Amino acid sequence: MLRDLGFRVHVAALPKELGLHIGKADAALLSVAPEQVEPWRARVLAQRSLPIFWWCDPLTFPSNECRMNTGIDGMIGPAMSAREVHCALLLGVNHYFQRTEWQQEREQLLSRLEERKWIDQAKRILSEIKRISEAEAYEFLRKQAMNERKRMVDVATSIVKVYQLLQDENQGGRKR
Repeated sequence: MLRDLGFRVHVAALPKELGLHIGKADAALLSVAPEQVEPWRARVLAQRSLPIFWWCDPLTFPSNECRMNTGIDGMIGPAMSAREVHCALLLGVNHYFQRTEWQQEREQLLSRLEERKWIDQAKRILSEIKRISEAEAYEFLRKQAMNERKRMVDVATSIVKVYQLLQDENQGGRKR
């Protein structure tokens, strides 16, 4: 059906065959039972990020219940017209781009949160050691980063790690 619509179709029946075709693919269409969708999806995404569709027909989906909790971008089936297939592919590709954008945004937010934790720890340490306010500690970190031409989080990380090393050394010295 897809070949008749002008699509190039490469078949990978075994996981090791996947690597042969994944570089040429614009999307992956999984024609497997529902319980196999997630393992095949993971195999595809381990090699390359692609929109993933599921081929839904009586052979791949014999029951009447739809209980799939997978990260597929769309479904295509043999009863669909050419227009419906094109629409499903377009919607699925849009879903894929939106999903990958959200994942990138999530990773950036988690990274910023992690950086914020290092900066907050460094501010607390500087406040404690130098007996200054957190605002003054933040200003100290900012100036130090500018002077060293480093990112503020890098300066903060260095301060926290050195402080932890000194703490560990002091605790080790007491145990002797």
